[in-house]
Amino acid sequence: MEASHQYRNPSMSSRSFYRPVKEVEPYYFCYNDSGVVTQFSVPNCYEPYCTLESSSANHSYNIYNSPSTVNFSPNGSPMSQQESQSYQPDLHHSPDNAYGSPLSGSCITNDASDLRHKLRELETVMLGPDSDIIDSIDSTFQNGTDTCSSEMNSGIQIMGAISRRDVKEVLIACAKSVSDNDLLMANWLMDELRQMVSVSGEPIQRLGAYVLEGLVARLASSGSSIYKALRCKEPASAELLSYMHILYEVCPYFKFGYMSANGAIAEAMKDEDRVHIIDFQIAQGSQWITLIQAFAARPGGPPHIRITGIDDSTSAYARGGGLSIVGWKLSKLAEKFKVPFEFHAADMSGYDVKLENLGVRPGEAVAVNFAFMLHHMPDESVSTENYRDRLLMLVKRLSPKVVTLVEQESNTNTAAFYPRFLEALNYYTAMFESIDVTLQRDHKERINVEQHCLARDIVNIIACEGPERVERHELLGKWKSRFKMAGFRPYPLSSVVNAMIKTLLENYCNKYRLQERDGALYLGWMDRDLVASCAWK
Repeated sequence: MEASHQYRNPSMSSRSFYRPVKEVEPYYFCYNDSGVVTQFSVPNCYEPYCTLESSSANHSYNIYNSPSTVNFSPNGSPMSQQESQSYQPDLHHSPDNAYGSPLSGSCITNDASDLRHKLRELETVMLGPDSDIIDSIDSTFQNGTDTCSSEMNSGIQIMGAISRRDVKEVLIACAKSVSDNDLLMANWLMDELRQMVSVSGEPIQRLGAYVLEGLVARLASSGSSIYKALRCKEPASAELLSYMHILYEVCPYFKFGYMSANGAIAEAMKDEDRVHIIDFQIAQGSQWITLIQAFAARPGGPPHIRITGIDDSTSAYARGGGLSIVGWKLSKLAEKFKVPFEFHAADMSGYDVKLENLGVRPGEAVAVNFAFMLHHMPDESVSTENYRDRLLMLVKRLSPKVVTLVEQESNTNTAAFYPRFLEALNYYTAMFESIDVTLQRDHKERINVEQHCLARDIVNIIACEGPERVERHELLGKWKSRFKMAGFRPYPLSSVVNAMIKTLLENYCNKYRLQERDGALYLGWMDRDLVASCAWK
């Protein structure tokens, strides 16, 4: 869902993150006589990103069939699809073992009371009536029976989920088997899931197709290589821009993020004559079009604006070139609205940024923008350098007037695989459901939107670990702790921005909800928070 940087790790392949170059119909910040922002109108621009290049070469989308599927033999070694089809994972099949696991040794007898009775008779004859040996045997026997019963109940539940075609429950059972390294069960459930998921079905069926691809990669212990291999056919730049623009229009998540961040910057800079905006993921620069227009309309005239755009070469594909394209576009816009403007290109990864790269000048009021970017920076759980906290401390040394943060409200950074899987499944279930409400299932571009803008992130979260896993989201509570440790204090968001976002949401399904809690704004789908926005100083 979000624009990504990659770790500077030689084992990783180059990764492209896309944002569109499109003409926009702007929304506006307007100032009253006191110089306060009073209203917005909604843009048609889109500046998010896309991280999956996986697509079917023959564009057949009826039933999911991953080219990266790996099956396993009973000894755990990979085997061909043909061998897999002839292999039955239940090696001890019986009517009482219909769920496909080998029989437990504690389940041999069907007449437990008779066995206990005969053992008691034998013990009484040989050892006398006061012996406690059989009590011990009973206890051991009962524990084994309980284990068998638990396994049976689990198996019955899985079989029931399969018969109901409950994709979500079977995905969870499959992830648990992968987590437990139960190759037979996992492989069997993957075979079942291949008949249940579809990139053209209901939201959970579509999501399940990409989740299954991630589980296959993880079970094969090749998440990194398969994740990188999901570049079957990279669509043309114009196609990517179209897919991302569709996602931007059908869901309000990015509009919410950019609108809330720009509102905080406009409010903080309303009395400043020289404004320096540092954007750590500039991409197409579309976020700043509306802010330039807002400053142009400010009572008393616009300030001098300088924007430093930080971006590495991985965004060049969508732009069709380097950062000079962004600078040219914004300079032309500023000239049109008679706003004094400079653009400073910092063509580098956020990991490499130093104070001297930012070129802050005396007398400038500094605003720093982190929109859907910080979660790609590795922290102390990945690297001893802790780029995430180091960058926040570097920004604090700039003494910025405002720092904006927009991030997905999800907990996938340090969580172990299985709880991380559950978190990602719940998060993207809400995302896919929200897309389904607006974008009809027979929409010819919907499959491409989900594949190229969401699915690669999903596979990365599920299949990859260590430096290879770049999708490392944190909940806002954790971000707040990081900002406070770096010396920042909360900057209250304008109530006007809150009101305008509520107006924005009137154009969307009433299942979207906006909440303000502890000085931050949360945009969610039904009862699930999906994006959080806040500001600091």
